Amino acid sequence: MRHSFISALIAVSSAIHAAAQLNGKVGPLTSASAKAAIKTCNIVDYGAKANAKTDNGPAIQKAWNDCRTGGGEVYVPKGDYGMSTWVTLTSSKPMSFRLDGIIYRIGTDGGNMFMFKHLEDFEFYSSTSKGAIQGYGYEFHKNNEYGPRILRFTDVKSFSIHDVALVDSPAFHFSIDTCSDGEVYNMAIHGGNRGGLDGIDVWGTNIHIHDVEVSNKDECVTVKNPSDHLLIENVFCNWSGGCAMGSLATDTDIHDIEYNKIYTQRSNQMYMFKSYGGSGTVNNVALKNFAGHSNAYTLDLDAQWSSMKPIAGDGILYTNMTFSGWSGTCADGHQRGPIKFNCPADVPCTDMQVDDFTVGSNKGDTVEHVCKNAYGSGACLKKGDGGAYTTTQTVDATSAATPTMDGEIENGLGLTVSIAIPTIRASFFPGVAAISPRMADASKAQTTARVKTSVPAEADTAADTSAAANVVVLINTVASFSTSAIADEVTPVSIPEVSADASESLITEDRSTLQTAVKASATTNSAAETTVALSKASSCRAKRRQNFRY
Repeated sequence: MRHSFISALIAVSSAIHAAAQLNGKVGPLTSASAKAAIKTCNIVDYGAKANAKTDNGPAIQKAWNDCRTGGGEVYVPKGDYGMSTWVTLTSSKPMSFRLDGIIYRIGTDGGNMFMFKHLEDFEFYSSTSKGAIQGYGYEFHKNNEYGPRILRFTDVKSFSIHDVALVDSPAFHFSIDTCSDGEVYNMAIHGGNRGGLDGIDVWGTNIHIHDVEVSNKDECVTVKNPSDHLLIENVFCNWSGGCAMGSLATDTDIHDIEYNKIYTQRSNQMYMFKSYGGSGTVNNVALKNFAGHSNAYTLDLDAQWSSMKPIAGDGILYTNMTFSGWSGTCADGHQRGPIKFNCPADVPCTDMQVDDFTVGSNKGDTVEHVCKNAYGSGACLKKGDGGAYTTTQTVDATSAATPTMDGEIENGLGLTVSIAIPTIRASFFPGVAAISPRMADASKAQTTARVKTSVPAEADTAADTSAAANVVVLINTVASFSTSAIADEVTPVSIPEVSADASESLITEDRSTLQTAVKASATTNSAAETTVALSKASSCRAKRRQNFRY
């Protein structure tokens, strides 16, 4: 099958974008279409009924069991499907789960509605960007109770999950447990306005989480122990608990973590580190470009967090951490100042750096920064690396102008009524488009590209000719890489019909056909974008070999 040139460029540019922050490839090893070509198991063929009152758990399990022996794709077509029997899905073969329908919880057991376990080369997605799991958590919450979690990945490698919504979980929404080499993107998670309804909890290695919206009143996207080489970016915490790390206890081993472009509004915090006692290290962490408004806490590193019981141990060493490019407002800059470092004297925080930090207050003209036994530069931090001290710094409540987002929630989502299934956004941070297009949008773009290339036309302007020439140069440049080089250097991105195999197909495709296609659709903007893509492609090999550092 021929792949659109536009989709191939998207795949290459997305791979280059993440290359410098991660320590290896992320995402499935083969495309969902390749898995579906092996075998497609439509749950309707295994007894499923498109009825929100029927238990379709057994049909889902049967479909999976039939596909898992040789690999393939389980398909939930458009429609409403009830579920009261939870499923645990494992396989030693490449698998995908295509959720184009909506699954409704109708059972009351605890545990996990969906548990995907011991998988490698796995993709969970919706081809329409409308697939969802509705947990109806309000049926528990109105009685001050909790129920099952919606989704859990355990020991899953080389995976992706995208273009799906998780709604109103009776407990946690999505846990990524001891997983590696994964990508999570284009997701919407809407939960009730109470604690214990975490959005995404992740512990693992080499995972890219981006373009996610979370509404709840607990964790937005939170790192647990142990974790390393996580890149979390373009996240919209839309009335949430906010992002965090913790709670942390003994034998903590977290390093090489980056958050970037996190927008948080009316939440408990923009970011919080949570521990009390314990042991181990949190090292090499960068929190960059946080923005938002009206949050209770802003930056809060609390190694003596009063909301947890003290854990045996002298404390966790927090070291080599940077906080830069923060803007917006907190709710009350004196009651809860925008900067707080609370570290024990026996294990002080070291090598902290705060710069370009302009968070003001919705109330009052000044804010307070509090530093206790924390060393580094910026704000109230003290130079050096030891000795007990506490400093309170009062500064003008000057805040940088922060754009807002469409669809900001002004009151928490309900605990006594059903929560509507949201639409997945095209942007999760002000003025920034999603890194990867939604599946529905990519499919439309692919169809449009095919229509354009079916009727070749000559370039009408000099700009069109320039764009075509730039693309031809890019094709020649990409073609100079061997197939093995592409497999080594470029991270596959989960876009319909785009994979490492698709990249190889693109390279070998007739260049004259591509030139004609580009001439038919090139614009001045595409010329500039292609030049940028060419520049990035030429440095791809070098970037992939850089160590993860800040």
